[in-house]
Amino acid sequence: MKQRKAAVIGSGVAGLAGAVRLAVQGFEVHVYERNAYPGGKLTVFEKDGFRFDAGPSLFTQPHYLHELFSYAGESLDEYFQYSQVDLSCKYFYENGKEVNAWTDEDRLAEELHEHLGESPAAVRSYLQRSKKLYQNIGTIFLNHSLHKRSTWLQKSVLKALQTVRWPYIAGSLHRYNRSKFQTPEAVQLFDRFATYNGSNPYQTPGMMSMIPHLELNEGTYYPTGGMISITNALMALAKKKGVHFHFNTAVDRIIQHAGKVEGVVVQNENVAADVVLSNADVYFTYRNLLQDADKAKQLLKQERSCSAIIFYWGMNREFSNLHLHNIFFSKNYAAEFNSIFKLKTTYADPTVYLNITSKMEEGHSPAGKENWFLLMNAASDSGQDWNSLRLKLRQQVIDKLSRMLQTDIASAIETEEYLDPVRIETRTQSYRGSLYGTSSNSKMAAFLRHPNFKNSIKGLYFCGGSVHPGGGIPLCFKSAQIATELIAQQFSNNSKH
Repeated sequence: MKQRKAAVIGSGVAGLAGAVRLAVQGFEVHVYERNAYPGGKLTVFEKDGFRFDAGPSLFTQPHYLHELFSYAGESLDEYFQYSQVDLSCKYFYENGKEVNAWTDEDRLAEELHEHLGESPAAVRSYLQRSKKLYQNIGTIFLNHSLHKRSTWLQKSVLKALQTVRWPYIAGSLHRYNRSKFQTPEAVQLFDRFATYNGSNPYQTPGMMSMIPHLELNEGTYYPTGGMISITNALMALAKKKGVHFHFNTAVDRIIQHAGKVEGVVVQNENVAADVVLSNADVYFTYRNLLQDADKAKQLLKQERSCSAIIFYWGMNREFSNLHLHNIFFSKNYAAEFNSIFKLKTTYADPTVYLNITSKMEEGHSPAGKENWFLLMNAASDSGQDWNSLRLKLRQQVIDKLSRMLQTDIASAIETEEYLDPVRIETRTQSYRGSLYGTSSNSKMAAFLRHPNFKNSIKGLYFCGGSVHPGGGIPLCFKSAQIATELIAQQFSNNSKH
């Protein structure tokens, strides 16, 4: 019997995971990547002796990696090592308050009581509700296609839906958090989790209160070697399973005929394939690869997620009061999100996320120095003058951190690089530089996100942050799993006829 062929477009986390799963299913898999390197946003670079993870910096839910390697008949330990981090994030407020967000429920409850005056019982109750919501509802969204009738007919799904309470749907995450905590600092801390999928806590539904469970209940981890180790492990596994990689090789078009995929056009040559799995941004896939302008335009009706401006600073000294993950909050969170999503610009008092991997292992910066990754949420690109906005934001960040850390930050910057929405789109093909495709700022957002398949084109499937179930490393693993399970189902059904 002739071996079936699969073409995977893009080698982001979802594309790599999907390629592995297809290879295990028996496909001859070819991955086409327009860049010279794998990983999509999950890459690394070095400058002047400093090493920077270029994209995602938070590692949670390592069981998805274990699951993938187990599916492939391999032990993750032989490819990848990681350790648990007891402190998920250190929070700094303009009023001088500081909070250590421990990944132990009792310890976190005591921390918020001691530093903010919150009731320990309220903190425990919130985390328990977050866990229950994730286990009852979150797992439905993560493990199933929401666009298949069979999903909604399962007894377990119907039972889980009965646990949904009105506040999770009717009000915003901010409104929900405000009803659970007494202090604005605690509300802001838990509002922050809306940014995990590029959303606005004042718009995204209370259902998003399940997100803190991933970091605070399940735990935060650090991959040995930095986040690039995830990409390296996936590449090594894919190669072992016989996946073929083609770098510096963009796909020009997806070939379809009579409602069925037939392959891809690569460098003006037709390459036959029984299945095409697109890890490219879904808007880009429709506009360029399917040349379906109407569908691409339809996708734009959904609000884009936020983007970011990122600074990579090599610092000439160490800061003992900082940790791996740090947040310096804006004084006015509502005004900041209004600037990002309504005014489509940066905010004068930005919330700053600061990641420092040299806190975890040597070699990421010269001795006595630190590698700073600073991310500020920004609007997606719609023609703003990003050069001007970036320079303005840079000074605002320097002023803010100098004030809050009571030291001269500008004089400590030895070297730097940056990313803005335009550069993000150029390097990753994420439309308008949106980090997570569409936002989750509406009650129906989860259902409006593009499915992992296309009914009208048999054999065409989608994975990655711009489709179901969403952006972020864990969700990309799940999108690859859902898509490849649908592929397995397609060919299982074919073999029965």
